[in-house]
Amino acid sequence: MACQILIPGGADRYANYRAAVEAAGGRAVFSDDPAAAENCEGLLLPGGGDLEPWRYGQANTASRNLEPRRDALELRLLERFTALGKPVLGICRGLQTVNVFFGGTLVQDLPGHSAVDGRDRLHPVRSAPSALGRLCGEEPQVNSAHHQAADRLGSGLEAVQWAADGVVEALEHRTLPVWGVQWHPERLPGGLGRRLFAAFLKRCGR
Repeated sequence: MACQILIPGGADRYANYRAAVEAAGGRAVFSDDPAAAENCEGLLLPGGGDLEPWRYGQANTASRNLEPRRDALELRLLERFTALGKPVLGICRGLQTVNVFFGGTLVQDLPGHSAVDGRDRLHPVRSAPSALGRLCGEEPQVNSAHHQAADRLGSGLEAVQWAADGVVEALEHRTLPVWGVQWHPERLPGGLGRRLFAAFLKRCGR
């Protein structure tokens, strides 16, 4: 039976994430009910607007497209999935949510990483020799469409990939099956996105 991956929100909003999960052999389950964690093997936190800055101890200086109810739901889901020891993959905003959940902070406005005329930027990154780093390769090409990023990392997290300017592009938890990438594998050309989703599904199936 295919692994069930919980994606908080509606299927109409996250069709590309659903397609990526299903292409890797999983089944995407869309729900806003934290109880869905019991029947799903993994949690995927997708991209989107900014988190409320008060959640990481800051006043709002540049955050926009805030979704307070979504913040609260995703943080509850992270609490549940990590308590159960189930795998989590955070993508773009999802990486930032993971970092805030573990007590980290964010850069509220970051030049040079947002989309240009509605299209992702493509740029190389440098990977550490970690599980996620080895999966991606030493200097993969990734896509960028964000204006915020992880700043101080949360407890238990370590950076495993960086852009040329030092921005954290991927992180892992040292003891929990939690990954986060600042780029968008669901719309990345080439094999890297497919490899990441396949590896995540494999983790969920253990």
